[in-house]
Amino acid sequence: MSSSPQDARIGVIGATGAVGTLTLALLAEHGYRNVRAFASARSAGRELRFGDGTLVVEEATPEALRAGDLDLCLFSVGTSSSKELVPHASAGGAICIDKSSAYRLVDGYPLVVPEVNGKRALEALEHDRIVANPNCCAIPLTTALKPLHEAAGLKSVHVATYQSVSGAGAKRMEALQAENPAEHNLIMDWSWEGDDSDEESKLRQETQKILELPELPVAPTCVRVPVLVGHSEAIWIELEDELSPEQAAEILRRSPSVRVLDLPEFPTPKDAAGGNEVLVGRIRRDPASENGLSLYLSCDNLRKGAALNALQIAELLLAAQPARV
Repeated sequence: MSSSPQDARIGVIGATGAVGTLTLALLAEHGYRNVRAFASARSAGRELRFGDGTLVVEEATPEALRAGDLDLCLFSVGTSSSKELVPHASAGGAICIDKSSAYRLVDGYPLVVPEVNGKRALEALEHDRIVANPNCCAIPLTTALKPLHEAAGLKSVHVATYQSVSGAGAKRMEALQAENPAEHNLIMDWSWEGDDSDEESKLRQETQKILELPELPVAPTCVRVPVLVGHSEAIWIELEDELSPEQAAEILRRSPSVRVLDLPEFPTPKDAAGGNEVLVGRIRRDPASENGLSLYLSCDNLRKGAALNALQIAELLLAAQPARV
């Protein structure tokens, strides 16, 4: 690998999707020069914008990813495709950051939000170079919870999510734009695991894993809303020690990737869209629990909730990798 991270040979797998195209844009913004785009056979040969130029999409085959000519692979494909392709890229020597659920809750694979548990990513360099990128709601949630836990200790978390359609992919975004506003609705479009949706189970377990609090009670309710981009979350926490809303706000102001909004401002998906920060506001006491606080956040689920978080993980690893090869 070159001594400059920007010279790393990077493959974006799933480059034609909503997160994949944003990943290409972020790589160009960050000055990466040696980037290749991969997608399914039906997309091979397409041209995608990359900075001031274009990239021709290559087919993402096991042979292409195993060839040994990539230093880093950023996967934005479905779980089954990740399970098939990631091991080949890893076997070829590439660092793999996977945005699907394929590896998130599997023992031995780091699940990383750089501001929360970034050092965990380095463990992958000693194993098979595979790091999981968390769920688009777990990333902003843990970004906000970690500093409050360090200050006063988390006892329990209740969260209700309001998730935009971009979390379900580019086709769902197109469908919403074509839909008559009178048909807009709130839905729960996930599969069910007993009383919980699989999205709720993921959010609970990923939050516990990222925060390294396996016994922390986390009670989520996840809802899809007719918004193009930007997830929001209403959060109620119970703490071990007392923490005033003013103290919590000050702690969060000092926390990386968080921007606190004071009334009359409050977080919205529209304000979060296109930004890299987790917007947090409406921090107040929760009278329903001892040492309780409630807060509200919004975050661009395609950026910090997916592509940007993965790139931040990659940059941690690329900075550490030259000394290890």
